[in-house]
Amino acid sequence: MAVVLPQLALVDCNNFYVSCERLFRPDLKAVPLVVLSNNDGCVVSRSNEAKALGIRMGQPWFECKDLAEQHGILALSSNYALYADISNRVMRILSEFSPRTEVYSIDECFVDLSGMPDLRAVSYRIRETVLKWTGMPVCVGIGPTKTLAKLANHVAKKHPRSRGVFNYNDLSAAQQTRLLSRIAVDEVWGVGRRLSVRLAEHGIHTVQDLRLAHVPSLRAGFGVVMEKTQRELNGLACIDMQEVEPDKQQIIASRSFGSMVETVDVLKDAVSVFVANACAKLRAQGSHASVIQVFLMTNRFRKDLPQYMPSLVVPLPQPTNDSLVVNRWADYLVERMFRLGYQYKKAGVMLSGISPQGIYQTDWLEPPQAVDTRLMDALDGLNKRYGRGTVKVSTQGAYQQWQMKQENKSPDYTTDWHAMPVV
Repeated sequence: MAVVLPQLALVDCNNFYVSCERLFRPDLKAVPLVVLSNNDGCVVSRSNEAKALGIRMGQPWFECKDLAEQHGILALSSNYALYADISNRVMRILSEFSPRTEVYSIDECFVDLSGMPDLRAVSYRIRETVLKWTGMPVCVGIGPTKTLAKLANHVAKKHPRSRGVFNYNDLSAAQQTRLLSRIAVDEVWGVGRRLSVRLAEHGIHTVQDLRLAHVPSLRAGFGVVMEKTQRELNGLACIDMQEVEPDKQQIIASRSFGSMVETVDVLKDAVSVFVANACAKLRAQGSHASVIQVFLMTNRFRKDLPQYMPSLVVPLPQPTNDSLVVNRWADYLVERMFRLGYQYKKAGVMLSGISPQGIYQTDWLEPPQAVDTRLMDALDGLNKRYGRGTVKVSTQGAYQQWQMKQENKSPDYTTDWHAMPVV
């Protein structure tokens, strides 16, 4: 009896941030283009033209300035509202092709195609549909496990003959061995460059080397996670599909500032925005938190400046997801930690002790208080209807000093009526 292999596809958008920018700027199609991280710091997405010129992923932009002037490389600030909206559209399309999908990241999705006839035709139809409906180019890699599907997607991207689709399951055993012997081990999901250096010390340089490595030695030297990766490379599924994203047990909202902050009012303003974002996520998953932590940071890369990185944690009298309540505690913690004479570069809020809303351990010394959710429900409803940040908590964003630096940001083409392109 023939063994029926699972057919897990990884659909990955090509150069996602750059591709999103080009959707509304056809004039950038052949231009070497990069998208920068928060505060226009590092390169987080590159066009193929920029890659060919030697721009590295994660490279600080100031290091690329001379090369950019020499070759006309254009740098754009990140436009997260645009990227999130395009991602949601792509993921909705992929859910039409299978009842089992898992959104892995903003530009990647696992799709279970098991049992479907003519997978190559289905895969090309996925590519054509996504491209036609959203303008987003994607590649499809298929394998019996998630790890092999990721590797198959790598092949689909790198080899033009695949035309954007590669099915590892179609290979014979000999073909699989030849393919994996040609791929460096740092291309394996979860390995990366740093871990590959340690693997090289054990004589493991290619994916095939990792696949055939001595299991007890691998487990002893690198832990059970690496052993699971090896099993996945041998076709034994160890990482299940997550069709429903589990509730977060910890929510962090933080950001580096566009410029140094030296006053407590500006710090409070920034933290109020982080509180609003964290509490909105908390309410979206129907949970509340019982612990809040606030931290402040100076610029650790500026050795010429005094350093100060305080953090305070407070257990709340009663679990809550109310932005007003949490913001009062956050203000108190910022006041406790603030010290004059320091230039702050980053702040953040972390909510923990998260549990389903309405379920919590009561305190004998603190009588439970009635919870009224109407105000927060109205706030979330208005922000969902009219756009994030329409209704705000406290000053929330009144000061521009800490706001993220975005000197070359494109319009929010799909989420702002005033930015909609007009023909």
